[in-house]
Amino acid sequence: MRLTFLSALLAGLLLVAAAPALAQTALPVPRDVQALYTKGTRQADGRPGPAYWQNTADYALQVAFDPATRLVAGTATISYRNNSPDSLRQLWFKLYPNFYQKGAPRSRAIQPEDVGEGVTIEQMTLDGKAVGNSRLAVTGTNMPVPLYRPLGPGQTVRVITRYHYTLNKTSHQRTGEVAAGAAFVAYFFPRIAVYDDFEGWNKNPYNGEQEFYNDFGNFSADITVPRHFVVWATGDLTNAAQVLAPAVAQRLATAETSDAVTNIIAPADAQRRDITAPNAQNTWHFEARNVTDFVFATADHYAWQASSLVVDPATGRRTRVDAVYNPRDRDYAEVIDFARKTVQAMSYTFPKWPFPYAHETVFDGLDQMEYPMMVNDNPVASRADAITLTDHEIFHTMFPFYMGINETRYGWMDEGWATVGEWLISGLIDPALPPDDYGIAPYARAAGTADDLPIVTPSTQLTGNPLFLNSYPKPALGYLYVKDLLGDELFTKALHTYIGNWQGKHPLPLDFFNSLNTGAGRTLNWFWQRWFYDGGHPDLAIQSVAGRGAAGYVVTIANKGGKPVPIDLTVTFTDGTTTRLHRTIEVWESGARTVELNLEVKKTARQITLGSTWVPDTHAADNVWR
Repeated sequence: MRLTFLSALLAGLLLVAAAPALAQTALPVPRDVQALYTKGTRQADGRPGPAYWQNTADYALQVAFDPATRLVAGTATISYRNNSPDSLRQLWFKLYPNFYQKGAPRSRAIQPEDVGEGVTIEQMTLDGKAVGNSRLAVTGTNMPVPLYRPLGPGQTVRVITRYHYTLNKTSHQRTGEVAAGAAFVAYFFPRIAVYDDFEGWNKNPYNGEQEFYNDFGNFSADITVPRHFVVWATGDLTNAAQVLAPAVAQRLATAETSDAVTNIIAPADAQRRDITAPNAQNTWHFEARNVTDFVFATADHYAWQASSLVVDPATGRRTRVDAVYNPRDRDYAEVIDFARKTVQAMSYTFPKWPFPYAHETVFDGLDQMEYPMMVNDNPVASRADAITLTDHEIFHTMFPFYMGINETRYGWMDEGWATVGEWLISGLIDPALPPDDYGIAPYARAAGTADDLPIVTPSTQLTGNPLFLNSYPKPALGYLYVKDLLGDELFTKALHTYIGNWQGKHPLPLDFFNSLNTGAGRTLNWFWQRWFYDGGHPDLAIQSVAGRGAAGYVVTIANKGGKPVPIDLTVTFTDGTTTRLHRTIEVWESGARTVELNLEVKKTARQITLGSTWVPDTHAADNVWR
């Protein structure tokens, strides 16, 4: 089953009213983006320019985590390469755990027990030279550090930082203790902020609202935890034989090559306490290349199911999918199946791009949050919720991680894709589910109000309901409508043009719009302008229905709100039978505010209803003719 707009059209349904085509308008190009075209780092056809660059880093992480005290203590060794044409006189670091620091700005309150000192930098060196505390100007989650000498183009600086902090016990905001004996540890090391061609250093502080923007890098991580604690993380576990009991390591190896579900740790296994190597402390080593972040989770009593599947038939490459959970959380019983089907759908149906990483782990935590190769998903109340949550968070693998999106500033460029992925894939996982309408009703209620700002408004300027609307349902509808307009084959070609252009890089909104235009072979600026930039709201109405005797009916549809949305009509005849009509957003391309549809039928219509699941309407009372 494909969750999309009805495409089978009733024979003889003709669009008879169309206004003259509007002149194609160019999208607004801000001066700072135009400067990038001039510099050659970006191109107007959506591709990176010949002068495009981005900085990179290799991270060697050594961290010890004590679940009893929640102390995170580690050393981060960073080799940071300046690929920009600029000489850098300072490095900006992100200390994301300082969200919990006393006095730090936060978008929401946290429990008093979680307010602490934040990250303590015990020692830092730059190319072997110690950095005094007076040079570490920590402000919330930002820490600019002056360099002893400028870092010129093509040069590399080696940073070694020894640090510690206490992981939050409650107030779980994308990271923290889950329960006694389980924790999800994210954003746990000092990292160098993005320095890009658009705005230089990313100085946006993290206050718990907007999400993250990181550079691509390579990670080599040693994570030390007490005996009985298993570790799951971004990247590949390279020393399974040294940290897992032999039988468990063998099951993991089996799962890497098997389509079947393997119980790597059954609930009874965890109770026996013989899963890990019998050392007081075990160090787990992971390697990850070309990813934007590294996280880990650990537990001493969780079950672990795994399976793998071929995601790239051309090479035979496989991805392992994990479900790691507390056995008491029964909603996780089918998560391994939901996760596997999501990876399969992403690889072969939508976006129809081979899943890019070697594994994807769904961890039973206290949030609904994505990370490279990891998902932190809380238990949910229903099977349908488990399906939609699982596929939504896994879909983020492509956006923002594979694509390197700045989700701090452009939430719609990643959450919108995860939302439309959820809408489309949930029905593939279970065709019996009702259509997923996440976010549609909130948008219909708020559309056209003060909360309804243009989607392209930077996420850093939004909070609350406006941030939700612009990140989730509104862009998702825009993507879905373009997919409906172009058809699956051409839309896939256009989307693959965007992915091919910007995988592993940092696209801006105009890079996305222009890449889709180029890939589709047609300019969609009329829609990008009206859906992503302009005001208006979705509000269609049946303006009139005129009988044509034996020839059927003429149905006039008015676009009262101005937003270009598809037309879906359900016609119910006096004999109880029904038929449906669908028109894409193309009917509004000319700028017409009304269209007439000839309904050529021989039966008598009793009722005509306008609307569908994915077409919100601010005033539905005028959507029915009887």
